[in-house]
Amino acid sequence: METNLTFSTAFHPQTDGQSEIVIQKLEDLIRACTLDFSESWDVKLPLVEFTYNNSYQASIEMDPYEVLYGRKCRSPIHLDDVGKRTKIGPDIVEQPAEAIKRIRDRMRTALSRKKSYADSHRRELNFELCDHVFLKVAPMKGVMRFGRKGKLGPRYIGPFEIMEKIGALAYGLALPPQLSAVHNVFHISALRKYISNHVLRYETIHLVPE
Repeated sequence: METNLTFSTAFHPQTDGQSEIVIQKLEDLIRACTLDFSESWDVKLPLVEFTYNNSYQASIEMDPYEVLYGRKCRSPIHLDDVGKRTKIGPDIVEQPAEAIKRIRDRMRTALSRKKSYADSHRRELNFELCDHVFLKVAPMKGVMRFGRKGKLGPRYIGPFEIMEKIGALAYGLALPPQLSAVHNVFHISALRKYISNHVLRYETIHLVPE
């Protein structure tokens, strides 16, 4: 499927968006399972797997089960149905290859559409070494970082000096000792440029009478 490994930074799912979306969906399914079956939710995990594998995926326009096996899954209510074999001989070999090509084209189209949407809402940022930036406290909804929480809590802390530039989208910051337990590399989307507000010096103006 032409998979390329891209290293990501914390709270930044864009570099591995496909995996992040899958994880989010599985979390939602497991969360619902724990609410309905609080004491035996782990026994229901096969049903969670079955539900996800037979859920329609808009990006590939089919469900994961059909991608893997080349046919629709037979659910328990259809176990008594007997279908006819429609593919024999070379067609059995050619069908998966055609399906992989079709899925690959659909994924490229979906990725291009998502990238265009994301780029239209993205701000162009660029920082240099020794610049000072503010750091976002909660990069994602429901995530607490640095022990800060609450709607009235600060959204950014800092400013901190940029000590290192890692690639084109990540920076290493000089964090204070109280944040020594926090990894000091952050994605550019979690940073905001700090503009100093120093008081300008002024010189006394002497008025000369005419």
